[in-house]
Amino acid sequence: MSVFYLALKAIKEKWLSSLLSLILVGFGVAIITALLLLSNQFSNNLEKNAKGIDAVLGAKGSPMQLILSSIYYVDFPTGNISYEEAYKVASSPKVKLWVPLALGDNFSGYRIAGTNENFVNLYNLELQEGDFWNKDFEVTIGADIAKKKGIKVGDTIHGSHGLSSADDVHEEHPYRVAGILKQQNNVVDHLVLTNIESIWLMHGIGEDDDHHNHDHDGHAEEHAMEGKEITSMLIQYKSPVSIVTFPKYVNDNTSMQIASPAMESARLFSIVGVGVEAFSWLAYMIIFISVLSVFINLYVSLRSRKPDLVLMRTLGASRSKVFLLIILEGILLVTVGAAIGMIMGHIMVQCLGSSLEEGQNVFTGFVFLKEEIYLLLISFIIGILAAVFPALKAYRSDISKILSEK
Repeated sequence: MSVFYLALKAIKEKWLSSLLSLILVGFGVAIITALLLLSNQFSNNLEKNAKGIDAVLGAKGSPMQLILSSIYYVDFPTGNISYEEAYKVASSPKVKLWVPLALGDNFSGYRIAGTNENFVNLYNLELQEGDFWNKDFEVTIGADIAKKKGIKVGDTIHGSHGLSSADDVHEEHPYRVAGILKQQNNVVDHLVLTNIESIWLMHGIGEDDDHHNHDHDGHAEEHAMEGKEITSMLIQYKSPVSIVTFPKYVNDNTSMQIASPAMESARLFSIVGVGVEAFSWLAYMIIFISVLSVFINLYVSLRSRKPDLVLMRTLGASRSKVFLLIILEGILLVTVGAAIGMIMGHIMVQCLGSSLEEGQNVFTGFVFLKEEIYLLLISFIIGILAAVFPALKAYRSDISKILSEK
């Protein structure tokens, strides 16, 4: 009869205490796994979505709110700004690339963003099929929207007023889907892109203008901006020196503000990190209690199992085999509990991602991190440590003494 079978049999016989140990280990590891997945994906999303963007120009208010609304599309904008004033600021020789954004509408929870061709260059967008928007009320949609909504090139969709509500539908101006983007693995996968004129026209702005559907430059473009507003402007600097000088100039001399994605993302991650650390300590405490539970489970069970251990020894089992039996029980309890906990952690993250509004589902449980392998190895070692003292006690047991007590 193998040691592994005997270990399973022993765990089964004391199933109630074993189940408690499994639950405690699993719960602690589930929290750690979920935190690993969430912090990893959160950090990656911050980095991917802000890549190539040095600053965001927008209305004065919370810099973090401006970053969240204009780069991650998960908050309300700080307000609107004059397109003409923003254009003059962005025409500075310190600016390499500027991308206007006009937000305010959504399609089934996915943000509709009015912008220009610079957005394509900023994110290096590629088409899966169709074309980029080039007329009013044409859109190019992200890959995830096309998949989840079953949208094809040539279909029409209707936007709704607001950033998530589907109540106030703009029935009078449907959008025609001109193209579908390739998977970008960033926030663009959840965006509906169109030109800024479409956003203005949707809200009754500029209906009498005759500048639609063709490109403009110089004074003609500035004239087209008169009296118009946008939400914000994404900016790329020409040199690192501008990171210091340009925001100061804008913040001191205009009605707008410059927010730094790098600075605000770091601040956001530090805020989130406090919560992650608190939950981590809770998980470590639960794991410590679970290890204590496994130790007590094995130690207390030695008294009732003395006859079995004596029988094993009299039938020829060595001290080492008895030692290995107890160690194996500890390893099985902790490692199986950890494996169950890791699965639970992935399920928790997947449920969290699914519970978020469409267009904001940035978390998934269908990823595996290398840190999880280390977590499993640590659990294996913890199982050994929890069982080593009871195993040593069983190893040192004197058969003749036990028999004489009988």
